[in-house]
Amino acid sequence: MHHSTHSLLSPAPGISRHLHSFQFGPAGAGKVYIQASLHADELPGMLVAWHLKQRLLELEQQGLLRQQVLLVPVANPLGIEQVLLDAPMGRFELHSGENFNRNFVDLSDTIGDQLEGQLTQDPQHNLELIREHLRRGLDAHPVRTALQSQRLCLQRLACDADMVLDLHCDFEAVEHLYTTPQAWPRVEPLARYLGAQASLLATDSGGQSFDECFSLVWWQLQQRFGKRYPIPDGGISVTLELRGQADVCHALAAKDCQAIIDFLTHAGVIEGQPAELPALLHPATPLAAVEPVSTPQGGLLVFYAKPGQYLQAGQLIAEVIDPLTDQVSSLRNQQAGLLYARSVRRMATSGMVVAHVAGEQICRSGYLLGN
Repeated sequence: MHHSTHSLLSPAPGISRHLHSFQFGPAGAGKVYIQASLHADELPGMLVAWHLKQRLLELEQQGLLRQQVLLVPVANPLGIEQVLLDAPMGRFELHSGENFNRNFVDLSDTIGDQLEGQLTQDPQHNLELIREHLRRGLDAHPVRTALQSQRLCLQRLACDADMVLDLHCDFEAVEHLYTTPQAWPRVEPLARYLGAQASLLATDSGGQSFDECFSLVWWQLQQRFGKRYPIPDGGISVTLELRGQADVCHALAAKDCQAIIDFLTHAGVIEGQPAELPALLHPATPLAAVEPVSTPQGGLLVFYAKPGQYLQAGQLIAEVIDPLTDQVSSLRNQQAGLLYARSVRRMATSGMVVAHVAGEQICRSGYLLGN
């Protein structure tokens, strides 16, 4: 194991922040990048990363790692220190109001312009050339704020990975994941091992989130050059949602750690006989088919449906009660699907999204992410 410390831009004199990465296995034979808690108040993944750290060290010592695995257990030191009146504020940077998992650097057009005249009919040459331009582009990108510094540092660590796993969680939720339709055949074993109850697919969900800043650049280059030159899939990216914020315990973390180990063994990153693939609990569905359920009024939020429950169209999910006027609003889904996540809050404001239902029929377009 090699431990590296990466200094971030200081926001003011006397303040220093760092990212820490842990490298396991041989360099040069392929790379997997895993990070946790980019939303700093989403901690199940951080405990899973700690379990992974112990297991990867054992596997390295046993000589069973065929590829490099780079692990960043605490991906957001800026957010982890944001505590306001005893409440963690790890999703948005308080200085700018920006979501920590949005607005990563998009170099698709810049790299595409630079690649004109340099690509060949050799896909391996093109793979290495694109990754070199990615590294150069990220190294040359200006940094003016601590948030930009953190984003760029994470991108530099992951930009040459064959596989990126970003560990998150929701508020109250069952296991689910996000990836692209192109990557789904390779990601499906992970969904099986993890026991994902929803697998949500989109090529570009908007917002330039961490996982998509890698998959999207390769897809865009394929759209630009694919008819002339072979552009390989430079890597698959997956966001794993490890249940809800309160699901921080060793039993669940050990289970999720083993699922990732089984997947890496299945993918050939770890030497050994892969565990038998479990059944896929639910088929993958488009992210654009997810129905956000919102409130028409403010009031007490009383749920009737739980995460993991399959709902028929029109089923009662929750009530919103105004205790002053006695007005009661029923919240129901429009199409059948799996309720995979719901709000942890029990006082709703008007227009607040309180649940997400994974349906099968496209019902949204454009920006598909939450706040």
